[in-house]
Amino acid sequence: MKAGTALSALSVVGFAAPRAARATQSSNFDSNTVRTLAHQLSQQAYQPPSQSLPTPLRNLNFDQYNSMTYRPEQALWHGENLGFEVEFFPRGYLYAPRIDMNEVVDGQSHPIAFNPDMFTYNDPALRVNDDIGFAGLRLRAPINTPGVMEEFCVFLGASYFRAVAKGQTYGLSARGFANGTGDPTGEEFALFRAFWLEKPKAGVDSVVLHALLDSPSLTGAFRFTIRPGETTVFDVQSSLYPRKAIAESGIAPLTGMFYFDANDRSRVDDWRPAAHDSEGLSMWTGSGQQLWRPLRNPRDLQFSAFTDVRPHGFGLMQRKRAFTDFEDVALNYEKRPSLWIEPIGDWAAGAVDLVEIPTPNEVNDNIVSFWRPQEALAAGREYVFTYRMYWGWDTPWPTKLARIAATRVGDATDDSHTRFFDLDFVGTPFDKLPDNPHFHLQCRTSAGEIRNVVVEPVEPIHGWRSTFEFAPGDAKVAELNCVLADDNGPVSEEWVYRWTP
Repeated sequence: MKAGTALSALSVVGFAAPRAARATQSSNFDSNTVRTLAHQLSQQAYQPPSQSLPTPLRNLNFDQYNSMTYRPEQALWHGENLGFEVEFFPRGYLYAPRIDMNEVVDGQSHPIAFNPDMFTYNDPALRVNDDIGFAGLRLRAPINTPGVMEEFCVFLGASYFRAVAKGQTYGLSARGFANGTGDPTGEEFALFRAFWLEKPKAGVDSVVLHALLDSPSLTGAFRFTIRPGETTVFDVQSSLYPRKAIAESGIAPLTGMFYFDANDRSRVDDWRPAAHDSEGLSMWTGSGQQLWRPLRNPRDLQFSAFTDVRPHGFGLMQRKRAFTDFEDVALNYEKRPSLWIEPIGDWAAGAVDLVEIPTPNEVNDNIVSFWRPQEALAAGREYVFTYRMYWGWDTPWPTKLARIAATRVGDATDDSHTRFFDLDFVGTPFDKLPDNPHFHLQCRTSAGEIRNVVVEPVEPIHGWRSTFEFAPGDAKVAELNCVLADDNGPVSEEWVYRWTP
């Protein structure tokens, strides 16, 4: 699309067009259409989408909103044997903004019109004939059973989206962009305000979705190529256009929940061993280091930054995969996906940021991680970030290093101010051992003292365990680092941990 046609295209996607026009208009669509729209929109003052709703749909509670159910037979592409179907969410409850939906067929974009008969209603009063539009969408595919269409991906609320792999249940989410996360002055949440769904060809195992991002600070164009399966993979091409300078930008942001586990449960009285969507931040740095940072539910907000250049990847990971790790028959935390981000191209210098927010329960998402470029984003420029997202059971790449299988923390028996740490290591280095292996723990701390280090084999886990005591002294915070090594050097990923009182 040529830049000169961007304003007319904005009306086509429904920002201002009346119902009849949206139902019949079509426009040319190609790989540059949404980029052109985003660039043109960035040169205008921000105008949020409509949040006006008919009286029956105002102030809905959770149960009322969920009682409006999409009819499966009304799904886009239903019965066409294309391998994918799309269902739409109604507006209301937490999802008031009107989000425009479009189908792309053979290079032509057609608005998808709202019809109240797309839904069933437990309460007939919630059925309205007004063209209220949609709040978001879900993708369905035969991800678990051939021929059975099941939901595997959702785009709903601000720029949030989430997905699962085969056999999984929903857990952590991703976002299009983060701005000011953890800033005391407040965070700005960008919004996917329009989507374009390319109609797939028969026999193709992927579906392409375009999204237009908008916020007071920037606009963006996203192209998602989505392939569900044993690991569900998103190829993401994003182009960002700041309206103003952005100092605290977050690229490929991940959002999850950590309530408690054996490393952090001092303020929790709960019968279960653990409760979390993710247990650690994993990083593979540009210099080749593999880092593991166990998550915490801190007393005060914690912000960590891991500086890097050209990172190989990072992700919020769920490594515990046994029912007995959680003992929760309803929430199935052991089936929640890990999400790994693989940068494609040169992301230059920056940092993987981690924000840990105190939470009194498991309802709130309190963990955020993202890539923050070293240089602030300047107004009036284009920034392109391409990356691959792996929603699955583990990282997509093998490692010869031992990995941290558990981090346990408690009081030392002889001193309530001293903490006792237990790290379990498992993996390839222990598959074939000499008769008398010499493993030791290399560790350091930024404050206090690490003492009484012990390393020993643990047959039930087919790995090795290291324990030590940490005496913080008068320190208010300490950064601890440990790696398991033999006579030839490190054999494990590096464990990094922030201690606070």
